[in-house]
Amino acid sequence: MSIEFDATRWGQVKEVAREWWAGRLKRPLIQIRLQGRDPQRPPPRHPCLGFTARYIESVTPEEIVDVWDYELSKTEYLGDAFPDIWPNFGPGIIAGFLGARVMPEEHTVWFEPVAIKMPAELHLACNLENPWFRRVRDICRAAQERWQGLVQVGMTDLGGNLDILSSFRPGESLLLDLYDHPEDVKRLTWQAHDAWWQYFDELNATLRPLNPGYTAWTPIYSESPYYMLQCDFAYMIGPEMFDEFIKPELAASCRRLGNAFYHLDGPGQLCHLDSLLAIPELKGVQWIPGAGQPDASHWPEVYRKIRAAGKLIQVVGGIAQLDAVARQLGSAEGIIVFDTLPLSRQAEAEALLRRYGVT
Repeated sequence: MSIEFDATRWGQVKEVAREWWAGRLKRPLIQIRLQGRDPQRPPPRHPCLGFTARYIESVTPEEIVDVWDYELSKTEYLGDAFPDIWPNFGPGIIAGFLGARVMPEEHTVWFEPVAIKMPAELHLACNLENPWFRRVRDICRAAQERWQGLVQVGMTDLGGNLDILSSFRPGESLLLDLYDHPEDVKRLTWQAHDAWWQYFDELNATLRPLNPGYTAWTPIYSESPYYMLQCDFAYMIGPEMFDEFIKPELAASCRRLGNAFYHLDGPGQLCHLDSLLAIPELKGVQWIPGAGQPDASHWPEVYRKIRAAGKLIQVVGGIAQLDAVARQLGSAEGIIVFDTLPLSRQAEAEALLRRYGVT
């Protein structure tokens, strides 16, 4: 096996993560992946594509996993890092599972309805025979057969439920539906919720019991069911509508997950932060300042509010942001940060890990 990791290191990852989720770890979680290691194996047949959905059907799940194996073999895992991968079919692939047209591009995946229907005509139900779902499940199965639990296989980006619904009611349609068809929107939100959990459970049934734990498109390791919940649609609505249309379903998912995080994307979602932090079962927040905004170190009031609510924090922007945010908060406890660096920066990475007590 050319991936440089083993059961002993997995034991360390699990122990430290357990303490972090419980709020007992007196240091941050720092995952650093160094690129440039000799993979010690032949290159794969196919190139590495950022979006797994771009591989044509003739590329087998086993061939896709072999591409991933090669990339993981070129990586060294420092600090709290571990080998992980997830099948990237775009943000909100459940829309594809539910029948929307899936259109992969180089830098994203788009979803659009096959036909525009009014909210009263829409009905969302899990379909385990959908070809996109079967493709994701087959890739997950091939990954487990290949690695036998050495690599953490994360959940695909299922999406937020109103984001999924907006794939069927695109443009301004869903915004207008909140006023014109509120009861249908609520019905469809809970139908999407039920489908979301059916797909989540079905994919986890494929991933378990070999998977070391749970991750999503963010590799925050958890022994209990974890997901990075989101609703990018919330950027376009105010607090009252958020509490009416989004929060109830979001809170229900938090209650079902052992460890739930929320993807707070952009300043337009800050008006919802107080409401989010009031969800007892929400364990943490990933704050994304967004394109054109100051970096993570320029938002101390956001991090202080999250910390004051007793929630965990993912700081984006890599290790360059960690010192500043830790100073603003008074400590780095309850923080997680990821970074990917070239192998040439190994000494710098190891020095930072030592400074934060990461052995």
